[in-house]
Amino acid sequence: MMRKLRIPKIVPDYKNREKIILRDFLALERTTLANERTLFAYIRTSLYLILGGIAFLKMESLQTIQWLAYLSFGISFLMIIYGLIRYFKLKRKLQKFYDEDSMKPFEEEQKEEGE
Repeated sequence: MMRKLRIPKIVPDYKNREKIILRDFLALERTTLANERTLFAYIRTSLYLILGGIAFLKMESLQTIQWLAYLSFGISFLMIIYGLIRYFKLKRKLQKFYDEDSMKPFEEEQKEEGE
């Protein structure tokens, strides 16, 4: 049985003990959107590397540096994997703040203001 390699934590996970207010909720939304934008940037960069690799393979005058095309494909693959891992790690961390217990006070406050 293989054991999973665990990286020791330098600081403990943050636990929210206070009522979430509108400013905090909006900050979480901005962070979520920034996380999505970053994932799309990784995907875009990965696609450009694939296109560059295809161009190197198709150009007959660049046969001497054809290895660069394969390197580009490899870096593209690693970049998309890294982007996805990073996206899902941050999404999981942000999800802790979106659980029902911490969002309830904010939702109740919004209902009171709406009435």
